[in-house]
Amino acid sequence: MFKIYTKTGDKGGTSLIGGVRVPKSHIRIESYGTVDELNSYIGMVNDMAANVVVNEWLREIQDRLFTIGSVLATNPDKEVKMKLPDLHDKDVIWLEEHIDGMNESLPEMRSFILPGGNMAGSACHIARCICRRAERICVAMQEQQEVIPPIVIQYLNRLSDFLFVLARYLGHIAGAEEVPWRARI
Repeated sequence: MFKIYTKTGDKGGTSLIGGVRVPKSHIRIESYGTVDELNSYIGMVNDMAANVVVNEWLREIQDRLFTIGSVLATNPDKEVKMKLPDLHDKDVIWLEEHIDGMNESLPEMRSFILPGGNMAGSACHIARCICRRAERICVAMQEQQEVIPPIVIQYLNRLSDFLFVLARYLGHIAGAEEVPWRARI
């Protein structure tokens, strides 16, 4: 029987794809751990959305996030023997097209809105925040001269926009009211 535990990380280290061991506090581990957290939250949004079309979109995004996770988990200095999936410009375009499509049915935003409205939309706002954190970590990797394909940052940036619009869209189709932010003066 396959065991899920290996005990190789019991002292705070783990291996990147390619076999290089790093501490679990390494920025690469932080990056793909955050992408995994995002993917899990999107799974929860998917369960809450109860919309066949949105469910298909979110499954597509979850697949892309596994691709990003494999890119981030790979040591760029080592030859990898397995074939890994990759991200393409068309994946970013897919997000943009879906953002535009959802926006067509939404009322124009005239102010910032408070996150919330319904459970699926609220969970989507949390996923958006996690996505922004993943993006910030990837930018920090770049600043630390860690190799990261620019399309990963671009995809995460666009995905956070998608998740914001999706949160509004889910609220809209559920008939939830958007609450504008009113600055206290």
